[in-house]
Amino acid sequence: MLTHIFFATLFVGYAMAAPILEWWGARTGKPRMERLARSLIRFNVLTFSVGATFAVMFMVLLVGLYPRVTAALFTGFFYFIIIAMASMVLTLWMIYVYYYKWDRYSVVHKGRHIAYGAAAGFFIWVWMVIMSGIDTFMVTGGSEEEIISNEALTVGFVESVRNLFNPMFIEMVLHRTFGNLSWPAFAVAAWAGFKYARAKSAEDKSYYDWVASMGTMWGTIFLLTMPVVGYLLVLSMQAAAPADPAIAGETGAYDRLTTGATSSLLYINTIMVVGMFILANVAMYLGAVRHPERAGRNAIRIFGLIAALSGLYAISPFAQFPFLHMRYIMMGVMVLATLGALVSYIRGRVRFRYGSPNGWYRGVLIALGVLTAVLTLNMGFMKSNSRVPYTIYNQPAYQVEEERPPTDFGEQLVGE
Repeated sequence: MLTHIFFATLFVGYAMAAPILEWWGARTGKPRMERLARSLIRFNVLTFSVGATFAVMFMVLLVGLYPRVTAALFTGFFYFIIIAMASMVLTLWMIYVYYYKWDRYSVVHKGRHIAYGAAAGFFIWVWMVIMSGIDTFMVTGGSEEEIISNEALTVGFVESVRNLFNPMFIEMVLHRTFGNLSWPAFAVAAWAGFKYARAKSAEDKSYYDWVASMGTMWGTIFLLTMPVVGYLLVLSMQAAAPADPAIAGETGAYDRLTTGATSSLLYINTIMVVGMFILANVAMYLGAVRHPERAGRNAIRIFGLIAALSGLYAISPFAQFPFLHMRYIMMGVMVLATLGALVSYIRGRVRFRYGSPNGWYRGVLIALGVLTAVLTLNMGFMKSNSRVPYTIYNQPAYQVEEERPPTDFGEQLVGE
């Protein structure tokens, strides 16, 4: 599943970003934008089968190991699963037309070509929204009266809507939308840092250096939203805690995530988030050397130091001194300081001279891309573990232990 998530998040991010880059390139007359957009879609076309293969393998395991919960989810979200599958088919149709008609439509019918890409990005976003609704329903679960029956083939459309729009739904959609635009951008920057070392011509070196700068800027913009949206997501999880838990002592996914068995994963992820902010500031500082006068580099250095110190304080044992909410205040300072560094970086980019990044800069980009990938996968692992021992939270009929495969299957055959 984690392998599927790795490729799926990249696919969603690149499908949404590529038509924007192509439109931006057509509007500003910058061919680099279109070259990057085409590279992103080419990556999606080449790797889609890998992600889809692992998705099918996951579904086979899900049906085999957890048949009851699989049937319950297909029952409770029948109409939305149909919409999701239709959205996926339309995504593939639009994205293959978008890629294979590039040479012809991008010249003769530029507007139509961008529309194909935008349609692909929209339909894959619809698919992501529906999967987020199903995922968050499994984490929140609701009251015991909301158990989905396996006796009917479907539930009513109104009930499906209620299940989809659970307390965590909106926050999770925002979190995944921004996240799927942030981490793929850092992946682009890391890829550009690697490709620069293998580039032969001065033109290619300049292009990959520009891509690295673009990925750093694009990733940092959406990274700034993640702590805010993540905080709102945790609050929504807290609000979804059942007032009457089905199992005594199981007060909700929020308590398990913040103070229970999964709290160590939350702390590890918080450390990685701070590491991302620090590396993003270092990347902007090292990248600002491209300016002929190195303008803005001092401001980025100051803002970066503030962001690093406040972030490190937020994850230190002293984070609750002098009062309880100091951890959140320092995280907010880290975000605002990074915003100041980003503004200084963007203002200087108009005069950047691309083509000669140093080795430390490329190393930071690769480290940032790897760290972001690990964080993305660990976030999904942490969220899924927050609902243990349930497969659908607060539903006693749907628990991990209840659906283990029978161990006496062979003995029964021998006995017969």
